[in-house]
Amino acid sequence: MRNLVLIGMPGSGKTSVGAILSRRLGLPLLDTDELIVRAAGRSIPEIFSSEGEGGFRERETAAARQAAAAPGAVIATGGGIILRPENMAALGETGVVFFLDRPPEDIAGEDHGGRPLIGSDRERVFQLYTQRIHLYRKYGAYTISNPKTPEEAAERIAALYRKECQP
Repeated sequence: MRNLVLIGMPGSGKTSVGAILSRRLGLPLLDTDELIVRAAGRSIPEIFSSEGEGGFRERETAAARQAAAAPGAVIATGGGIILRPENMAALGETGVVFFLDRPPEDIAGEDHGGRPLIGSDRERVFQLYTQRIHLYRKYGAYTISNPKTPEEAAERIAALYRKECQP
């Protein structure tokens, strides 16, 4: 069974949608950020502080490979997973990739204090979106645009996943 991989901006709802999909489809949920935290024994802000973004990205690549090796899982990724082609090659080899395209103005209107690259900086959300949108579109086999709720996004993704993965 193929994995179901969620990509998108920080704050786009990948973890929330992933949890709903996991329950609906009866598949385990793997969150690459959680895999990183568990392996490091530290929070993501602590990793960024001590190892910088480069150190975090190395850990993210290891988590992408670990998640991709799991059979039949829902994989919620960190927003920057798309920055390294090797991450997306591993995830795409064993999974169907869905891009959650939530408008940056919706993301910017929320508090993301625990996310080191955006925090509470509205402008940074728009900068990251502009820098990354072409990669999200490149790697997403399907784009789920502007879902109103995590449940709606999960419903749309589940239907596409079933169609794609059922014999």
